[in-house]
Amino acid sequence: MDNKIKVSKSFKSIMFVLIAVGIVTVAAGFITGDTTRTWANLLLNNFMFLSIVLGGLFWMALQSITQSGWSAAFIRIPQALVVNLMVIFILWIPLFFAIPHLFHWAEPEAVHDAVLVHKSPYLNIPFIITRTVLFFVLWLVLACRIRKLSLKEDEIGGFDSFNKIEFLSKVFIFVLGISIVFVSIDWVMSLEPHWFSTLFSIKVFISAFYHGSAILTGMVIILYKLGYFPKLTKAHLHNFSKYIFMLSIMWGYMWFIQYLLIWYGNLPEETVYYHIRRENGFQGLFLAEIFINWAFPFLFLMWNRIAKNANALLFTVIVLIVGQYIENFNAVMPGTIHHASFGFIEIGTFIGYAGLFTLIFAISLSKRPLIAKNHPYLVESFNAEDY
Repeated sequence: MDNKIKVSKSFKSIMFVLIAVGIVTVAAGFITGDTTRTWANLLLNNFMFLSIVLGGLFWMALQSITQSGWSAAFIRIPQALVVNLMVIFILWIPLFFAIPHLFHWAEPEAVHDAVLVHKSPYLNIPFIITRTVLFFVLWLVLACRIRKLSLKEDEIGGFDSFNKIEFLSKVFIFVLGISIVFVSIDWVMSLEPHWFSTLFSIKVFISAFYHGSAILTGMVIILYKLGYFPKLTKAHLHNFSKYIFMLSIMWGYMWFIQYLLIWYGNLPEETVYYHIRRENGFQGLFLAEIFINWAFPFLFLMWNRIAKNANALLFTVIVLIVGQYIENFNAVMPGTIHHASFGFIEIGTFIGYAGLFTLIFAISLSKRPLIAKNHPYLVESFNAEDY
């Protein structure tokens, strides 16, 4: 069963129903006149699933650069996310029309704001569209090339493709490290253009790596429960959990240090960011964000017996999906609709995106062999030992 996964008709039907729920929800949001809220939810989910995909692809590139042996059997999982990246690019195009609805710097009255006039050479619609398209093209070209070389490796073996993948992975990480700074500034931080943080983009990058790694872990465990990856061991699970545990610490550090510096500096143009997130219904979400994304996985996975348990890890992944949604909700909604509103638009939009993401991933994964049979470290991966 390790050759290819099979996507059942019932699974596809369920996913199509979820997608239909999302489409109907978005349509209802626009029809009922809740335009800004609907656009905000589209931005939230686009950015959330983009970060998952980029985080998963970063994990993939990191395995090549470090010549990691234990993960060789699972490398097809992040490679399948390349198709999701293509779909997200298509879904991003409508957001170009949402810019005047969501971003204060794009409104006509912004010409009377000295700060926004000063930032206008960077914050303008043609430039932000150009940057976004450029970054998507770079990500897609590099990721598609890496995936193609990996499939070629299956056919001819040897180290030629392996070495090329390692080089392209270094290029991909370099490009991603720079581009995600601009993307996070353009589409999230500029929602509140008078506020800025030099740590914000780093936190977004770590969050993408963190939650992307968690989603990959969940996908591996689900496939294992479906009968695939029969050679998955506690050593593999422990290695996956180490990523989640380590990144929860990094995420918590970046959250805390950004908050601490702004609190200590006590400058009005900086504290306004947290002020709105401590009122207007965001209070509980503000605390939930740090507890779910840091405290829970840090304390829960500290016990090795838990960290090596498939069910416990899968539960952790589910909790972190909620945590990532809350994180993005807190980043997008205060600067767009200015109050915490959670209802059918939020639920339906997320359901639609989740259904589409899962369907595209499953179909993409089913098109190629699940195991990279000629990967130089495949035997090492199957025989991974725990320490």
